[in-house]
Amino acid sequence: MAGEWKQAIVTGGSSGIGLGIARALVGAGYRVVLIGRTEARLIEAAASLGAAASWRRADVGRRAEVEAALDGLDRVDLLVNAAGFVRGVSLATPAGEADAAWDAVIAGNLTGSFLMAHAVAPLLAAPGGRIISISSIAAQTGGSRPGSLAYAAAKSGLHGLTYALARELAPRGITANVIAPGFVAATGFTGAWPEERIAAILAQTPLGRAGAPDDIAAAVLWLASEAAGFVTGAVIPINGGWRIG
Repeated sequence: MAGEWKQAIVTGGSSGIGLGIARALVGAGYRVVLIGRTEARLIEAAASLGAAASWRRADVGRRAEVEAALDGLDRVDLLVNAAGFVRGVSLATPAGEADAAWDAVIAGNLTGSFLMAHAVAPLLAAPGGRIISISSIAAQTGGSRPGSLAYAAAKSGLHGLTYALARELAPRGITANVIAPGFVAATGFTGAWPEERIAAILAQTPLGRAGAPDDIAAAVLWLASEAAGFVTGAVIPINGGWRIG
């Protein structure tokens, strides 16, 4: 992109999949604004990406913090909703604990994506703007173990939100899509999983390996490109074949 640049916002961009996406976008010529909840991690992540990256601290589940984080931005070409939050909620979870965990997971995974889209929509380049949200195979499977009630519900809701965004934004030439990863190794979500759980997942994965943040980032780059200009309201599975059929 000689002589020009594009601006992307990546929530959850200080680690894991979000940081992998941000790194790929910087490599593709974007200026990237990282948004996350932990200042120290944001500083470290932005420094690793160089001068094309900046950061703003916000809990995306809180509208006031989202609006403060976007203050001063007048142009956005791409919003990537990669922020995620996991806390176990099962039918066996005590009621008070379950309610608090449910609210936190819905806020971090679903409400935050809505608040970001709502705030960024007026700033999106039109035509050509993009919203890409990172979901999970849990939206289709219900998760790989008990305790996934809130997370699976939030990620399923993210699909519905994206379908609706795609319809509302289409008249402006803006697309909205979802990427649904399978098992991605060594992220904040999966880094502490026991080996037997990982082995069971890989046994269900025809390609026989875990995903990597770069696998997800490659799909983001394609969806953000002109080549994907006729793709909107789509869920792109990146899962090694886990859900074939």
